[in-house]
Amino acid sequence: MHKEFVPKLFSLLKQGISKETLIKDILSGLIVGIVALPLAIAFAIASGVSPEKGIITAIIAGLIISAFGGSRVQIGGPTGAFIVIVYGIIQLYGIDGLIIATFMAGFLMIGMGLLRLGNLLKFIPYSLIVGFTSGIALIIFSSQVNDFFGLHITKVPANFIDKWVVYFEYFNHINWFALVIALVSILLTIYFQKLVKKIPGSIIAIILSTIVVTVFNIPVDTIESNFGAIPNQIGLPHIPNVSFNTIQALIQPAFAIAVLGSIESLLSAVVSDSMIGGKHRSNMELIAMGGANIVSSMFGGIPATGAIARTATNVKNGGRTPIAGIVHAFVLLAIMLLFAPYAKLIPMPCLAGILIVVAFNMSEWRQFKSILKGNRMDIIIMLTTFFLTVIFDLVIAIEIGIVLASFMFMKRMSQSVNIQDFSSDTEHGEHLFDDELLDIPEGVILYEINGPLFFGAARQFQETIINTHVEPKVIIIRMRYVPLIDATGYQSIKEIIRTYKARKIKVIFSGISKTLRNDFEKNELFSFIESDLVVEDIQTAITRAKENL
Repeated sequence: MHKEFVPKLFSLLKQGISKETLIKDILSGLIVGIVALPLAIAFAIASGVSPEKGIITAIIAGLIISAFGGSRVQIGGPTGAFIVIVYGIIQLYGIDGLIIATFMAGFLMIGMGLLRLGNLLKFIPYSLIVGFTSGIALIIFSSQVNDFFGLHITKVPANFIDKWVVYFEYFNHINWFALVIALVSILLTIYFQKLVKKIPGSIIAIILSTIVVTVFNIPVDTIESNFGAIPNQIGLPHIPNVSFNTIQALIQPAFAIAVLGSIESLLSAVVSDSMIGGKHRSNMELIAMGGANIVSSMFGGIPATGAIARTATNVKNGGRTPIAGIVHAFVLLAIMLLFAPYAKLIPMPCLAGILIVVAFNMSEWRQFKSILKGNRMDIIIMLTTFFLTVIFDLVIAIEIGIVLASFMFMKRMSQSVNIQDFSSDTEHGEHLFDDELLDIPEGVILYEINGPLFFGAARQFQETIINTHVEPKVIIIRMRYVPLIDATGYQSIKEIIRTYKARKIKVIFSGISKTLRNDFEKNELFSFIESDLVVEDIQTAITRAKENL
């Protein structure tokens, strides 16, 4: 079997896992399991399903993703990104429709993995990802207003604009107890972990608010008043009756679940790779993700993918192998078996506060702001995807966003064809690489990029430079033949600078024209790198390199 189709856990077990690593993984798994509990409950409720379905998803999908995935540290489960799709499917097709759509999406993901499409998903532009992620964040925030203010609206409209019309009608019915609980939950979620690093603030918010509401009998909605008791067992697997008409109706939502789940999972794997200096197997990750969604949906679970926040928590707490993710799943199972009867007492405003923090963290407002200052085409892609997600539908947003990005790409490529005569010296005395006699000192590596650094090439560029096997003291990246850089390209440059900064390696950019330098400023690159390390010609770059050796 080809290495890219071997689960990461199998390779690591073959190599051998040290006792020290195992202990760290178990401790990290315990912490991540506790972190995942409130999120699993909150995501399920926000998606319009009962709370235990979120926990079941985190247990079953989390276990399969860790055991058979292509990443060392990925933590799988329900995520905020799916709230919009799941809520929409349930409104139209009910819980059975959701199970069938998730089941179908699982097979689509496996197909994508077997066809080695994991590598192609890297070509989805960053501006599109930021557009729909920010849109989802705004929708999650909007969905929590009812519980946050304790407005007690029994039927909140699904449509974004209709939702806010109803909210404004009910704003004179604010429950001040609910508002205080929600605000305190936000403060605890954000700030408690700064005091005690190992205990998540969201858990403290849930425990405190549940005790206060129960002891003092405070009149706010709880899980029990809205959903009844939470079962402390996982039922038997079940697949609803499937007809050809149902498959036809659900193929679009299933496609959206598969694409969104794949993008988020591989994005999370890329982020975790840069944190641990590893390399995930993207196609194996998709196959595991597909299997996790198939099995989880049979037990009534909702769509699952790699969760960036929980994966980052795992890395920060010392998790380095998939054992941490497996432990996290068993911790959640133990909590469900032992404490489910008490979970029904959790106040809804507390969960609303936790989800508003999740929405804020998801919003990517810094990247949103940064792209708004950048290339006009990136702005169009991002804003189109954002508004389509918020006002219409995430499925439409992803489809139109990808089509729009493809057209923009074709337009960019036609604009970037640039023919120059390199037979003579250029203005700064730079020749073609072959003709040059450059005095490159020991400990310095020189890379040259030719052509546009757009979303199709950015990831490849990032991987090529970061995955160098030598450990230099200085890296010069020469960009004299780079006609344009898009948002994904700038994101890759930031990741390269960040990675090498952590390894105490200086990065110098050469051949930066005045236009490119202005773009560097617009995209806030100078908050990552000193301006004197971004120079116009190669000789200055070599001089800077010698000064930094």
